[in-house]
Amino acid sequence: MSHAPAVPDRPTAGRRGAVPRAVPRAVPRVEESLRLLADGARPEAWIALREAGELRAEAAELDERAAAGEPLPLAGLVFGVKDNIDVAGLPTTAGCPGYAYQPKEDAPAVARLRAAGALVVGKTALDQFATGLVGTRSPHGAVRSAGDPERVSGGSSSGSAVAVALGIVDFALGTDTAGSGRVPAAFQGIVGLKPTLGLVPTEGVVPAAASFDCVTVLARSVRAAEEVGAVLNAGPPDAGGRVWPTDAPLAAPPAPVVAIPSPAGLGALDADWLAAFDGAVRRLEAAGARTTTIDIGPFLRAAALLYDGAFAAERYAAVGAFLDDQATGRAPGVDPRVRSIITAAGRLPAHRYAADRALLTRLRHEALARLDGCDALLLPTAPEHPTLAEVAADPIGVNSRLGVFTNFVNLLDLSAVAVPAGEVRGGPFGVTVIARAFADRVAGDIARLLTGEPEGAPGWGPPGLPLVVFGAHLSGQPLNHQLTSVGGRLVEEVVTAPEYRMVALPGEPARPGLVRVAPDELGHSLGGELWSLPAAALGAFLAALPAPMALGRVRLADGRAVTGFLCEPHATAGAPDISRHGGWRAYLATRAPRRAVAGG
Repeated sequence: MSHAPAVPDRPTAGRRGAVPRAVPRAVPRVEESLRLLADGARPEAWIALREAGELRAEAAELDERAAAGEPLPLAGLVFGVKDNIDVAGLPTTAGCPGYAYQPKEDAPAVARLRAAGALVVGKTALDQFATGLVGTRSPHGAVRSAGDPERVSGGSSSGSAVAVALGIVDFALGTDTAGSGRVPAAFQGIVGLKPTLGLVPTEGVVPAAASFDCVTVLARSVRAAEEVGAVLNAGPPDAGGRVWPTDAPLAAPPAPVVAIPSPAGLGALDADWLAAFDGAVRRLEAAGARTTTIDIGPFLRAAALLYDGAFAAERYAAVGAFLDDQATGRAPGVDPRVRSIITAAGRLPAHRYAADRALLTRLRHEALARLDGCDALLLPTAPEHPTLAEVAADPIGVNSRLGVFTNFVNLLDLSAVAVPAGEVRGGPFGVTVIARAFADRVAGDIARLLTGEPEGAPGWGPPGLPLVVFGAHLSGQPLNHQLTSVGGRLVEEVVTAPEYRMVALPGEPARPGLVRVAPDELGHSLGGELWSLPAAALGAFLAALPAPMALGRVRLADGRAVTGFLCEPHATAGAPDISRHGGWRAYLATRAPRRAVAGG
């Protein structure tokens, strides 16, 4: 079985401090994409492509803008857009030729990426009207897996996932209502980032089930997906959008607690897939996570509501009128399986929708209670990777099985990151890290424990407030848990300007006091750590701060002035001055008991 070629998640030129802006990036990247397309790399992954001349001209302009110093965080990257998301100049078909229309402007999600310097290559294939998890429900034909042409690519964001896996684009936009961004990511061995509902605008997206739709990112790494997510989230919310709450966590704790299903919850897996999942759990534990077993019954019961319950009526509300309109004849180009699913949903009574809404509320409460004390839930992304022949033989049954571990995520208002986690019988195996709403950074941090990536992308996640610490709150010190337990993230080690002194205060736990010296006194540069905390957490710190500690402005050696721990000057009287050590850790090292030296 062949695999998708290894392609860098993004050019190093786009990273801070890597390659000077004057180095062209967009032009050579576009040429590489055009070469792959000309070589016939999975043509069924695309519904519409932009003209080569147009791409080359836009790439040259982007390189000129970047060379002139214009801030373009995604300069040099090319991307594909699932064809239920508007791109000006290209038709939006949602995988149905008879539905096509010409949008006058980009969807906000696309517009933000283009403004950041990314370049659209074209519109990618999908299960029609985003109805399916297989990638075969389209009059344009099935999209085959990037690594094995006998197997499905997964849907509905099939073309986006394959285009990323083959290196034609650096990333792609998908949509995800029931797993449409996560299942194809798993089948191609790439990353699928599904943000909390409402963080990325869905305006300009043909709805599948509007209450549960989400624009997602497919990329080669978690960091690359988060870099794109940061741009997608950098703007005002749309009419149905949401903003980060002030207590949203900025990071997972150092030893996160990850829930895994009891054996009954994994009954859909055969022995090989179960062994692959067990291997992922062991790797997560080896990376520092703690695991605990839970009953995922409420999650699975919620998953069944998406298609077996009345929520399917939302699909009819989206495009049912088009399918029923006799003026379209039989709505040319409609996949018969998609037609049957959507039109049947139009006959659901309103009282069933109301009843399922009430049931979902109860299941959400029960499911989240199962996660008490846990930072995330780890699940296989899909229970199998079917062949094209298996889907053709049982199109409804296979599709339904593929959503067993994904359908509930948006129904229960959760965030998720799907990542590669090994192989099963020579093909990719993937898992999904699922976290609470607005705990997107937590999911990403835990996902990186599996992929081995060291850092998340700056800018993705809720905005934090800076806090510089110098003593008992430092990493590894007794009070550091007060920062990590509220979702604080370590930003960097810092040094103050040479205008402070440090004393060792009495009491337990041992801690220093930092005070600013008078203008005519000799000061020192002292080491500390800069953390970023949720806004609500910083306010709680101030309210609970015991005397003689206080929060104030601390000037750093690089000129920044940030909030930090200071000490009331009166409390330093008689306390030993430890400034000469340069910081609290260095002082503690002098107090550590010395080991006896052998022989003398």
